Amino acid sequence: MSDFRFSLVLPKPIIEEILKRATSSPIEICGFLLGRENKVSEVVFVKNGLDSPVEFEMEPEEMLKALEYAEGKGLEVVGIFHSHLSCPPTPSGKDLKGMELWPVVWLIVNSSGEYGAWKLENGKVVEVEVRIVNGSP
Repeated sequence: MSDFRFSLVLPKPIIEEILKRATSSPIEICGFLLGRENKVSEVVFVKNGLDSPVEFEMEPEEMLKALEYAEGKGLEVVGIFHSHLSCPPTPSGKDLKGMELWPVVWLIVNSSGEYGAWKLENGKVVEVEVRIVNGSP
């Protein structure tokens, strides 16, 4: 039995696409993981409005379009993802503030191809198990 209280089920092609973009981008990438419950079925990349290598902020208009797209397809925001360029895939102080506003799983990847998922629970950061599956979950 694992120590994880939560899991995120992520199709292999989706994590591969996120990692591919993260390792080739000079700025942090970001977007939404869409699906139902803890199972991701689609990814939507959203422009980093800060155009920064050290922080991200989703561009509001693209973010709204992504949320409307999800609603139109009957999907939920299962998680938010973003990249860190040259540090571990763990939440920063700014990420923690974002996690309070968006209480979903946060998938963080880095330019070395590492990744981790996190969630706030009762004010504490909890690591989330990432289960990679072939095809759709």
